[in-house]
Amino acid sequence: MYKNRVYLASPFFTDEQRDRINTVVTSLRQNKTIDADGIFIPQEHQEESLEFGSFEWQDSVFASDMRQVKRADVVVAILDYKYEEQNLEPDAGTIFEIGAAWAWHIPVIMVQFHPENELNLMLVRSLTAMYTGDKIKQGLATYDFNNLPTKYTDMKIF
Repeated sequence: MYKNRVYLASPFFTDEQRDRINTVVTSLRQNKTIDADGIFIPQEHQEESLEFGSFEWQDSVFASDMRQVKRADVVVAILDYKYEEQNLEPDAGTIFEIGAAWAWHIPVIMVQFHPENELNLMLVRSLTAMYTGDKIKQGLATYDFNNLPTKYTDMKIF
């Protein structure tokens, strides 16, 4: 059975964001159609040898992330960003990675821990499947990443 390589698009700047990443990665690693060692987590590839924020750092991180999106079989994107600060909009970098994946015909599986939020039409139309709230863990652990069945969201769309 083929094991898919995943690019995990998500903000990773706060403890809450990292907790969401851990939940998603743990669930993906339980999935028999995912290469457990083939999950690219950008926070683990931040070019620590370069000065954070420098042009060289920006260039290297951007190039690496885009190369990994293009190499992935699927992008899994966590849409929650600064929910704890009452900011319900997804992270701009995550949205950019979703757009790149869609343009390169790479399937996108979206995750939203807070399904009471509204979701932008452009994101909804670019997804292959979506899991929200208490359905995330089981959904990602059992989803068939080889056949990629469409699974729409019932979130409010604008």
